[in-house]
Amino acid sequence: MIQVARENALSIEEFRTVLVESTLGERRPVEEPARLGKMLAHANLVVTARDESGRLVGVARSLTDFAYCCYLSDLAVSRELQKQGIGRRLIEETLRHLEPGAKLILLAAPAAVDYYARVGFEKHPSAWTRGA
Repeated sequence: MIQVARENALSIEEFRTVLVESTLGERRPVEEPARLGKMLAHANLVVTARDESGRLVGVARSLTDFAYCCYLSDLAVSRELQKQGIGRRLIEETLRHLEPGAKLILLAAPAAVDYYARVGFEKHPSAWTRGA
C-alpha cells in the first residue's frame, strides 16, 4: 500500500535517494547536498509517496502561488515502482492543494515526454528556459 500525502519536512538524503532511484537523478544535482537542501527549503508544495515501511518511493516538488500557477519541478518515482499509478497519484494530490483554475506547469524529462499526455497534460509549444 502506497501512502501519498503533502509533507513539509523531507530530508535531503531521502530526496536524493528517490531522485537517484528514478531517471530524474541524471538531471539533478544529486552530488550537491547543499543545493538539494535549498531546492527542498524553497519549494512550497512537496507531495510524497511512501511504501508500507515508510520508505520514500516518490516525490512531487513544486513552487506555486496556489491560485494561478504551480511549477512541478520534480516528479520522481523509484524505477521498480513505476507504471503502477504512483506518479499520477502524486500529480492528483498536488492538484488537490491548488485552487480551481490554477495551472500545473512542467518541463518533461526526455524519458517522460510521452507520459504526460497520458495523464492529462497538454503540450505547450512556447516554453523557454535560460540558465543563471
